[in-house]
Amino acid sequence: MLEGDGMRILLAPDSFKESLSAQEVAEALARGFEKSQLDCQLVSLPLGDGGEGTVAALVASLGMCYQHLEVSGPFGQPCQLAYAVKDDLALVEMAELVGLAKIPLDQRDPLSVSTFGLGQLLAHLAATGFKRVMIGVGGSASNDGGLGMAAGLGYEFFDEANQKLEPLGCNLGKVARFSDSQVPEQVKKLELTIITDVTNPLCGPQGATYVFAAQKGLAEADFAQVDRAMESFYQLVNPTVFELAGAGAGGGMGAGLVTFAGGQLVSGIDAILDLLDFDQKVKEANLVLVGEGRMDRQSLAGKAPIGVARRTPAGIPVIAVCGSLREDLPDFPVENIVAAFPIISKVDSLENTLASAYQNLERTACNIGNLLALSQGK
Repeated sequence: MLEGDGMRILLAPDSFKESLSAQEVAEALARGFEKSQLDCQLVSLPLGDGGEGTVAALVASLGMCYQHLEVSGPFGQPCQLAYAVKDDLALVEMAELVGLAKIPLDQRDPLSVSTFGLGQLLAHLAATGFKRVMIGVGGSASNDGGLGMAAGLGYEFFDEANQKLEPLGCNLGKVARFSDSQVPEQVKKLELTIITDVTNPLCGPQGATYVFAAQKGLAEADFAQVDRAMESFYQLVNPTVFELAGAGAGGGMGAGLVTFAGGQLVSGIDAILDLLDFDQKVKEANLVLVGEGRMDRQSLAGKAPIGVARRTPAGIPVIAVCGSLREDLPDFPVENIVAAFPIISKVDSLENTLASAYQNLERTACNIGNLLALSQGK
């Protein structure tokens, strides 16, 4: 399907973390193709898969608008939390409140970062009539198992002496009793979808603490104790969650939203593609371009580029354009991705490489366009 004039190209990239939003990646790719000799029609469909930037990627595509609510911030300070709405649907991103980028390096401690404001927002949405809420739980700096969020909804937690506990991760192992008497009825009626790009369980070697807590500032020597505290808490409140894939997402927020807000965990990229009517849009394409900041073997487990490739019909090739490619990738084609191109043009510092991402993307897209133009006889 690569022959003929007016090749229809669907640009469906994820963000390049710490560098460019998904919208900016799509824009750079479009500029590159427009500078090339390829006769093409471009459709931009920036994506997210539940991690940081997911809401921003969807707002323009879905015609949503931003609203803000003042909530309790990651350290208890007043904080304006942004979310997007359209009709009875609200999109929320956990990283907007407690994302790693929001927490200064010298304050990173996943057991003291509060997710209380997230519960406040969900309670507000329920009270103001929103029926459907989708929440992305990637990129968080917390590891509280959703304890803070639950308290924001109205749940109360007590220790063995019946003293009310501050809802922070450091208190997970102290919880002996909890009450839902202060939780509004509307909260229990929310249709809550939890979108995540990971399938990690809540506890154990592949769980929230052992896999993700180090990058959030937790010392390795504390992993075992913190994991036991998380396990102790969920043995009390919802033992069934230990078998749930994705419960460990967002420092255990996946488990928290399932347990305390009746949420349903789904594959982030599939939920987003459904929202964007991807299956219909891709039928009109001759070529699909995907991308992310770094593609590695973990990407093949179902992150955005692979999720898009799996949903692209046979006969429509997919090309990946990425910041870098790890050596642990198998040879392409893989999962309908026929080729993958790193955009880095020279050996440089990480800071300069990230700063040059837009220009590198534009140049790479132009080169790919020129190559594809050969099939048009140009």
